[in-house]
Amino acid sequence: MESYLPSASGSVTKLASFTILLLFFLSCFVFTSTEAYDPLDPNGNITIKWDIMSWTPDGYVAVVTMYNFQQFRHIQAPGWTLGWTWAKKEVIWSMMGSQTTEQGDCSKFKGNIPHCCKKDPTVVDLLPGTPYNQQIANCCKGGVINSWGQDPSTAVASFQVSVGSAGTTNKTVRVPKNFTLKAPGPGYTCGPAKIVKPTKFISADKRRVTQALMTWNVTCQYSQFLSGRTPYCCVSLSSFYNDTIVGCPACACGCQSNKTLSGSCVDPDSPHLASVVSSPSKSDNAPLVQCTSHMCPIRVHWHVKLNYKEYWRVKVSITNFNYRMNYTQWNLVVQHPNFDNLTQIFSFNYKSLTPYEGLNDTAMLWGVKFYNDFLSQAGPLGNVQSELLFRKDTSTFTFEKGWAFPRRISFNGENCVMPPPDAYPWLPNGVSRQFVSLLPPLVTLLVYMIALLA
Repeated sequence: MESYLPSASGSVTKLASFTILLLFFLSCFVFTSTEAYDPLDPNGNITIKWDIMSWTPDGYVAVVTMYNFQQFRHIQAPGWTLGWTWAKKEVIWSMMGSQTTEQGDCSKFKGNIPHCCKKDPTVVDLLPGTPYNQQIANCCKGGVINSWGQDPSTAVASFQVSVGSAGTTNKTVRVPKNFTLKAPGPGYTCGPAKIVKPTKFISADKRRVTQALMTWNVTCQYSQFLSGRTPYCCVSLSSFYNDTIVGCPACACGCQSNKTLSGSCVDPDSPHLASVVSSPSKSDNAPLVQCTSHMCPIRVHWHVKLNYKEYWRVKVSITNFNYRMNYTQWNLVVQHPNFDNLTQIFSFNYKSLTPYEGLNDTAMLWGVKFYNDFLSQAGPLGNVQSELLFRKDTSTFTFEKGWAFPRRISFNGENCVMPPPDAYPWLPNGVSRQFVSLLPPLVTLLVYMIALLA
């Protein structure tokens, strides 16, 4: 019996170790699945409403509306792409405000030919300048949708679709399945469509309320992890009290020597620059950046500019190194503990992001309309800048140990690569204090050695 007990104890120990290891691996999967959650925008999502407005002899007419409830992540050119799978044998007879990318096989139809016969249609927005008789409200912006935090009135996109399915009524109609949203690339995961209370519509004069016959809701959430894209912005730092300029980390968004990125950068002094920039790319989203050590399309520079008795000033500059992209409706999200004492900001719009009560350390910055909300592609005009004036809080303010620099910066909702903290420009006397602190033990040691020799 005595010889058996240690063996049993060892088995229990092994079982406990195996259990801990199993829980660790399970936790990894759990954490991966929560990547869509952004602590600065916990309720951010894109909600798709499918409102059936009327029944037709062989189907229905619906208005599909996308609401971008994300505070700082918008959809930029070349715009959104929405797809789904029909539950039965539906076809799209006609559309307004959008179109499908493919018609599909409509050979079995005689006379009237549907707009799309595919089982899994893919829909894109129409371009600005589309004839008025093909438009509806909130359409035809080339797929560009603003973020809710910047401008809720332009954070909406809509289109109308006439669906044909023989014998469809409110009792036999079926919800489309497998919704997919690309904006413009991957990253969004859409849940199943759910039947909700019919949407109500208020007339322009606000004297009459109508409502949809049926409404389905689809919620899509973004994950930078699922998007699979490499970082496309980085942060550099400088200050008035230190001559060191901390550049973006090398290879922050890629390396020039990487063979997979061959041809993805161009020397701005190249005599063939114009022809290289104007040549068609393999993908509308493929960046063509100026050759740099960091290879990022966007660089954000934070410069601690001036120090006053009761205030301090920062200059923020955003530079576009991408020859193939004009960033419209751009925004910057910055985390810094002194934002609760922001006094004045020049030439940028500002909004405090306070997802949690009592915490005010994050700000969203974006350009002024018709002034600097358009960040031109790489070149002399590919730069916007602003200055921020902060009031000093004596209980927290310091220039020591990199406190004056931001904790996190994102551009258009994508996290930028920050320099390592030990590379931040520190106060010059920060080094001297470290050397001075070594003098007392050195003097003591010297005196002790002299005493021994005597």
